Amino acid sequence: MLERIDAAVEAIGRRGGAAPQAAVVLGSGLGDFADTLADPVAIPYGELPYWPASSVVGHPGRLVIGTVAGRRVAALAGRVHLYEGRDPGDVVFAARVMGRLGAKQLILTNAAGGVNTGFASGGLMVIDDHINLQGGNPLVGDNDDRLGPRFPDMTEVYSQRLRRIADEAAAAAGVPVTHGVYAALLGPSYETPAEIRYLRTIGADAVGMSTVPEAIAARHMGLEVLGISCISNMAAGVLPAPLNHADVLETTRRVRGAFLALLEGIIERL
Repeated sequence: MLERIDAAVEAIGRRGGAAPQAAVVLGSGLGDFADTLADPVAIPYGELPYWPASSVVGHPGRLVIGTVAGRRVAALAGRVHLYEGRDPGDVVFAARVMGRLGAKQLILTNAAGGVNTGFASGGLMVIDDHINLQGGNPLVGDNDDRLGPRFPDMTEVYSQRLRRIADEAAAAAGVPVTHGVYAALLGPSYETPAEIRYLRTIGADAVGMSTVPEAIAARHMGLEVLGISCISNMAAGVLPAPLNHADVLETTRRVRGAFLALLEGIIERL
């Protein structure tokens, strides 16, 4: 696995120039951030060795390296998910490549369903912690000590320092944010109302189908991690309406300005 990761690192280095200080994984409908980078170098995933391509609408599938507020940043517009039938190693491949490339911080974004009844569609939530209900862990199997320890600590998956920076950036930009716990389920079906009641009971504020494997793999490598959820819809049973992916993408388009302002403010303060 490490040989494949380093082959992608070498290919990016040849085309992308200096290593990024931070990397941002952009969730469903949130890929516009990649278009805001200055002096960009864009590389389609299909042109990178071993890089898994996403098949999901709203995940365009390209890596863009450029600058934000004078800082070198890699933006990953699109990710792969376990529900696509992917191996966990594929799901965390990009996160591991970013770590080997030299990024010190990984910002993970996603579109999520609101479990907390105090939330509203279109809100932004800083992830304080997560609950892994996907039925697996990307670290299962032989451990490569060159990537990280066999039993990595997960006491602080999402960096307190980066969460404080997110709050500062939100306040400066006038962007309201909440904090909460993100629950990751396998998907691709949306959750049932009974499952949402269960998630609320065990302490989840938002639910989605991504992010957690990448966060685990990044912490395994010693990266600082920040997670941001766009509450793209209220989860099943919260409102008397069915869920569909088109509504998710429409909501993320609606909050584009606030999302971009928050990300830029965070990166400026790293």
